[in-house]
Amino acid sequence: MDKLPTLTYKDQRKIFFRLMKFAQPHKKTILYAFSLLLLTTIGDVLGPIIIKVFIDDYLTPRLFSYWPLVSLGFAYLMIQIVNVVISYFQLLKFQEIALKIIQQIRVDVFTKVQGLGMKYFDKTPAGSIVSRVTNDTEAIKDMFVSVLVSFIQGTFLLTGIFIAMFALNSRLALFCLFILPIIFMIMKLYRKYSSLFYQDMRERLSELNAKLSESLQGMSIIQVFRQEKRLREEFGHINKKHYLAGMKNIKVDGLLLRPAIDLVYVAALILVLSFFGITSINQPVEIGVLYAFVNYLDRFFEPVNQIMMRLSLFQQAIIASSRVFKLLDEEEMAPSQIVMNHNSNKINEGEVTFKNVSFSYDGQKDVLKNISFSVKPGETVALVGHTGSGKSSIINLLMRFYEYNRGEILIDGQNIKSYHMEELRQKMGLVLQDPFLFYGTIKENIRLHHDHISDREVEEAATFVQAHSFIDKLPGGYSHKVVERGSTLSGGQRQLLAFARTIATKPKILVLDEATANIDTETEEAIQAALSKMREGRTTIAIAHRLSTIQDANLILVLHQGEVVERGSHQELLSKRGIYHKMYLLQNGLVEGMEAAIAKE
Repeated sequence: MDKLPTLTYKDQRKIFFRLMKFAQPHKKTILYAFSLLLLTTIGDVLGPIIIKVFIDDYLTPRLFSYWPLVSLGFAYLMIQIVNVVISYFQLLKFQEIALKIIQQIRVDVFTKVQGLGMKYFDKTPAGSIVSRVTNDTEAIKDMFVSVLVSFIQGTFLLTGIFIAMFALNSRLALFCLFILPIIFMIMKLYRKYSSLFYQDMRERLSELNAKLSESLQGMSIIQVFRQEKRLREEFGHINKKHYLAGMKNIKVDGLLLRPAIDLVYVAALILVLSFFGITSINQPVEIGVLYAFVNYLDRFFEPVNQIMMRLSLFQQAIIASSRVFKLLDEEEMAPSQIVMNHNSNKINEGEVTFKNVSFSYDGQKDVLKNISFSVKPGETVALVGHTGSGKSSIINLLMRFYEYNRGEILIDGQNIKSYHMEELRQKMGLVLQDPFLFYGTIKENIRLHHDHISDREVEEAATFVQAHSFIDKLPGGYSHKVVERGSTLSGGQRQLLAFARTIATKPKILVLDEATANIDTETEEAIQAALSKMREGRTTIAIAHRLSTIQDANLILVLHQGEVVERGSHQELLSKRGIYHKMYLLQNGLVEGMEAAIAKE
């Protein structure tokens, strides 16, 4: 699990300004929302002044002129009504801006994930990635929706209140300024400690998601091997860490948010009342001014409290943003193509050549060493070998899932890097041992939303691979709903759909990773016949564990510890009586022959 370094104040400031760049496309809407916010602030400031005028100019001297009082009452009422209306539109606009920004961030993150190399997914749990795309972006949304609106609205209101206070009594307003450095000190102290605890909380939440995702994907294995108790304990352990981090943060919130600010408010109120009490000894006190000051103090601390309460959301958003930006800045990208112009190479024949290709996953130990072979259209090359010999690595390099370190891979005599990735994906068909089906219909899983593939071509592809008969028996036929990962279909049925999906795209190069492993013997015979037709005119590279499926291959490469140790046809390799011969004897249950081969060595 990736662990982020502790964020300094400088780091948090960089993250905040980077977040603000997402707001640049919405300048006009933001300006409009700010103008509405300014109007509501003016309305909030004018309210206490009208009441002050009423108290000092009419109530205290007992002057009850009808029209002036009606005018004051009407003005106060209209200000409140207009404020409510403007506040609605102002909040609506800020929410709209926030949702559009988060929408863009999520699209950017999802797009980034789609372009990452397989090496990144090898080292990062899927749940952790999901957490960044969903939970972390949701925390960022809370900042734009709640925090920034509160901060900006509070700043506007605080400025307006201090202007009004200075207009009423500049000396007392000057005394009240002492509360600002105290509030800033509390905010700084809160930011320092809460950032540590929130960062810990986000990491624990990411671990929870990763553990949950892993458990759901492996539920059948968990139940079969009775691992429920162990998983519950592991989940509970992570959950407890999340709880403890949350409790630390709650303690900081409880000390430095409302209670500390309330204490400052009481001190400011005592100062104001003491000032009026002392000045009343020598001169009369204007009750309206006293009311206005107390009211302004109350209104002053209301946005301060709101800001302080939102600081927790702000810290969560900054920590979440750092995690999202770490993903956006990830450099473990999918292998890049070197395309010199728009008229890039096209795959016409599909001849594949490996020239002294070496590859390492970790940059230290080679899993492939000087691999060389060539496959012409219509030919089949089979890769065999024990687990870990490098068979899948060859496929991964050909499909451009990983970047090879040394050597060269050619298609039709051109470096594989000189083709657009779209051209490679379009002309190469891959069938894995464990096929992946998407939620949707049978038809959609075969077509994969390629609009140029018609319903007739979908049915032809299914018929070609012997899948039409079982599809026709399903409720709805080709419109039958496939649940997540196709779990209601058998392994063989899922494999047949994967074959149909590949054939429907009419690829030039076929890549088969033990594609018939999950199919029964009867269906396998039909599939082998279909594959024979499908391989005509196409380049085929197949990984095989069952040697009976690749006896007709033009070339069989026997891999051992990343090297090609034997090569030839089925009969040629048997005559060599090497590794391939031993594998063949073992798979066919020829124990005596196997023992004789071992004894001979």
